[in-house]
Amino acid sequence: MIQSMTAYASRSGALPGRGWSWELRGVNGRGLDLRLRLPEGIDGLEPAARAALAARLVRGNVSATLRMTRDEGEAALAVDPARLATALAALGTVAAAARAAGLDLAPVSASDILNLRGVLIPAPAEGQEGLMAALTADLGLALDDFVAMRRAEGRALAAILAGQLDRIEALLAEAAAAAHARRDEARATLTAALRRVFEDVPEADQTRVAQELALIALRTDVAEEIDRLTAHVAAARGLIAGSEPAGRRLDFLAQEFNREANTLCSKAQSAALTRIGLDLKAVIDQMREQIQNVE
Repeated sequence: MIQSMTAYASRSGALPGRGWSWELRGVNGRGLDLRLRLPEGIDGLEPAARAALAARLVRGNVSATLRMTRDEGEAALAVDPARLATALAALGTVAAAARAAGLDLAPVSASDILNLRGVLIPAPAEGQEGLMAALTADLGLALDDFVAMRRAEGRALAAILAGQLDRIEALLAEAAAAAHARRDEARATLTAALRRVFEDVPEADQTRVAQELALIALRTDVAEEIDRLTAHVAAARGLIAGSEPAGRRLDFLAQEFNREANTLCSKAQSAALTRIGLDLKAVIDQMREQIQNVE
């Protein structure tokens, strides 16, 4: 069954001294675009989160946000020694370059250094060695809810698409009936045209004229377009009922639907068949809009 790319889920958790909340949001996308907003200082969390999301999702613009909280009275921040060393080395390089250029720089205070990005990180709390495992476990639970919502939205989309395919099928039956009704009229029209042409064309050229009129009849025959659209309806139903992500293939199929409907309209040569062709195009456009939500 198809899935939607639109969904939302959240999950909260806690360990002694700190808590957190995950939030997942998803909208339509051509591919899988993961945007993670994670606090610094939790080694290995980002690659683990990306791997977990990529394992469950195929398409969509998905944002994953983790918000951390700490109990009052806990030491909230600590210095990252490696990043502090990097910052001090950079400041030393700048100071040396300034002296060489004969420039005097204002003194740098400890608070200035601590305000540099990444120097201060959330301080590790006692007894929270399992923080990483707890965070990834809660992400997995949030992801379960996220995928469940995508599936629920997918069931709703499947029902809408099934109704649109039913409408297309009904219009194709009307088109076949209109084309059959037009056949007798077209035959009479072509016969009359042939007789008029024969009056002015030498006997030796009548075979050539008959061939040309036969080609005109062939070019206005819409049976092939109706057959192809009928096959497309069956293919679309198979994709919707399948277990694999089908958004890209359904989108391509919708383009083929539209191409065949355009050809049918160009061959219509009757008001009834033209109206049916335009109705087909309207339903196909509506169906394609819905397909844009399919993973």
